[in-house]
Amino acid sequence: MLAFKITTVGGSAGIILTKEAMAQLKVKKGDTLFLTETPDGGYRLTPYDPEFERQMRLAEDILHDDREILRALAK
Repeated sequence: MLAFKITTVGGSAGIILTKEAMAQLKVKKGDTLFLTETPDGGYRLTPYDPEFERQMRLAEDILHDDREILRALAK
């Protein structure tokens, strides 16, 4: 487990990620991180956009359910 202290960053508050934390998260400077709530009421810091993931699941469902229509349209 990694621990971080909240610090002042300009007029805001933030945390500084160590090289080890950035490597574990597989992120680099300039990437966006998302704080998401877990089912048990906790929180998770992740580089994966939950909204994008939801949209991709919907797209996969459409591609699967309507594959015959999409094949006909592709001709």
